[in-house]
Amino acid sequence: MDEMEVEKEGSQNSKGDFQAQLEESLKEFNAPQTGQMVEGTVVQITNDYVYVDIGDKSEGLIPREEFAAEELPKEGDTVQALLTGHNSMGPVLSKRKADSKRYLKEIQQAWKDKTPVDGVISKVVKSGYEVNLGIDRAAFLPISQADSDKIEKPESLLGLKSKFYIERLYSDNKLNPVVNRRKYLEEEIDTKRDAFFNNIQIGDTVKGTVKSFTSFGAFIDLGGFDGLLHINDMSWGHVARPKDFVKKGQEIELKVIRLDPAEKRINLSLKHFSEDPWVHFEEKYHVNDVVKGKVTKLTEFGAFVELEKGIEGLVHISEFSWTKKVNKPGDMVSVGQEVEAMILGYDIQAGRVSLGFKQTTENPWDTIADRYAVGTKVKGKIVKITNIGAFVSLEEGIDAFLHADDISWTKKIKHPGSELSVDQEIEAVILECDSEAHKIRVGMKQVTDNPWVAFAQEYQVGSTLEGEITSITDFGVFVKAPNGIEGLVNKANLSDEKDVPFEEAVAKYKVGDKLNVYVVDVNAEKEKVGFSVREYKRKQQRDEISQYMSSANDNDDGAYTLGDFMKNQKNS
Repeated sequence: MDEMEVEKEGSQNSKGDFQAQLEESLKEFNAPQTGQMVEGTVVQITNDYVYVDIGDKSEGLIPREEFAAEELPKEGDTVQALLTGHNSMGPVLSKRKADSKRYLKEIQQAWKDKTPVDGVISKVVKSGYEVNLGIDRAAFLPISQADSDKIEKPESLLGLKSKFYIERLYSDNKLNPVVNRRKYLEEEIDTKRDAFFNNIQIGDTVKGTVKSFTSFGAFIDLGGFDGLLHINDMSWGHVARPKDFVKKGQEIELKVIRLDPAEKRINLSLKHFSEDPWVHFEEKYHVNDVVKGKVTKLTEFGAFVELEKGIEGLVHISEFSWTKKVNKPGDMVSVGQEVEAMILGYDIQAGRVSLGFKQTTENPWDTIADRYAVGTKVKGKIVKITNIGAFVSLEEGIDAFLHADDISWTKKIKHPGSELSVDQEIEAVILECDSEAHKIRVGMKQVTDNPWVAFAQEYQVGSTLEGEITSITDFGVFVKAPNGIEGLVNKANLSDEKDVPFEEAVAKYKVGDKLNVYVVDVNAEKEKVGFSVREYKRKQQRDEISQYMSSANDNDDGAYTLGDFMKNQKNS
């Protein structure tokens, strides 16, 4: 080989080396760089890694733990990953970081567009939850925005997959997302409720799940929104407790009986699956019929009685008894008790029946005048004492009133309790009997003769008597006559000397002293008598004058004069 050929061959070898170096450089330039997204085909799966062919005879490794069990790919599947570096086994890839990078872009776009994103509630934290959106930073979900209903147990939402609105993505230029699930749920509920109102009519049958109870019924979940099953719509009969008819979590069919789109109210019914018993009410029941039933409920104003399933009547407390004053219905009947009552009236449209217990028995007031005629003597027992009198039981449910003024002819009764006691047996006379007003009045003192009449007959004005001082007051002295009648000696009539003040005159007396008095006034009707000590002494003087004058006339033909009498009185 000559020099020229050697030079030519060397030139060709140099050109080949350069081409090889250039190709190698291009390969290195086109090879994925750390931090770059790559796409490849799964070629092998082991317990530790998923091997991915990313081209250029390179197989990247993705840790198997980055795949959820349900997301683990198969050989031949295409996956996206982020190149995070190299090791002795080849390029190291991360599907988790690739997803995070991709999700972050989606979340940023959703935040701008105000559209919901997918996430999983992963952890309970103070005042709320952490939500995994697939990005490197967990989002915060306030508990108040976590559900459309009140959350009783925060742990119940853990692991829940849902959609969320992004309320905030950055804080202080740092990724710090805050999400809202409640808003998404309420929009979903509104959509479903609107569809319900558009497609459902009154009378349609719908399915729902018993969600919760109140005192007036149960709320039924109709697919994210509620309808009300009122206690009155559970049965045509009496319903004491909603829980006796439906159970929480129970799926049931109901009739739609009311729709109010403006107020978003839906009323449901169970009882409308059967016929209204009021349709045939007038075929079975009539006013004045005596019927049997069961007491279902007691209130302050009466008792409810079920005549049959779906038909209930009210016995007002005023219709319990002809004679007894009933304060509490429970004192007369109890829930579950079988009773008889009379139909007093009804209103089919309102579903009401008025009943009476007392009408099933004879009214004792209809014949009361025959048994308790005015003037009849009766025996009774004191059942109640008031400030002005007492109530006397004459028979079961029949009480008469005894006024304090009718207890005694002679005593001034300030309080009946000073003379009477509860359960005391007494005799009395019927003074008044009014069957229409249900009123009877009796008197104790009328059992005996009126001593005031006898007193008025025995002691006329001008009579004198000896009595006993019973009390001393500022206005006079009370004196009791022998038959018990009490009269007043007014302070003006206590002394025969006008100049003697009352205080000085009354100081001579004490309670229990005997005192001679003159009768100055008698009124048997008003039970009033007036006495006078002054007039008594004047009468004594007049009697003595008459006596002396009479004696003088007998002895010396009237020569004895009034002046002689006064002179003798002075000397004596």
